[in-house]
Amino acid sequence: MKLRSSRPLVAGVDEVGRGPLAGPVVAAAVILDPLADLSDIMIDDSKRLSAKKRARAEAVLRQRALAWTIGIAEVAEIDRLNIHHASLLAMRRAILCLPLRPAHVLVDGKHLPRCDVPATAIVGGDYLEPSISAASIIAKEYRDRYMSRLDREFPGYAFARNKGYPTREHILALSTLGVCAVHRRTFAPVSEILHPSA
Repeated sequence: MKLRSSRPLVAGVDEVGRGPLAGPVVAAAVILDPLADLSDIMIDDSKRLSAKKRARAEAVLRQRALAWTIGIAEVAEIDRLNIHHASLLAMRRAILCLPLRPAHVLVDGKHLPRCDVPATAIVGGDYLEPSISAASIIAKEYRDRYMSRLDREFPGYAFARNKGYPTREHILALSTLGVCAVHRRTFAPVSEILHPSA
């Protein structure tokens, strides 16, 4: 059985995938063990880590965290709710799925998802709070793998490389192949392709 200190449990929460034109928005919630030794990995905002360091950190965090979960808001939910509310929904789902109930939740950004435990929003929390950084890493790695699977299902858009973001390659594929099932229809330029005269 995993040991932990008597200090109240704190969950860090972060999301990835607000800006892409395709794929879901993914959130992670992570409860770090205050007694766990994480000195052998770098914990930082996932965007500031190399792919190799991020993959290594994720593997260690999955093993040594007291608990971690993933929450997803799918493309249809993003189009129906808008990306802001879909991001909050993904975070709420991640928090609700935690097998341990945290005493407090720390969320990266300005806005809090609806949850039944005390929570604090921290701008820049993904590099200020280790538990939020951990959530950022786990969410990023999960979504990257998810987009690589979508690349095999919807070839031609280079999702494995661009992760759904509006790169030149992705925009060119959109113009030649059209919109696929995992594109966000309310996001320009996807919406402009679907409704050219709007």
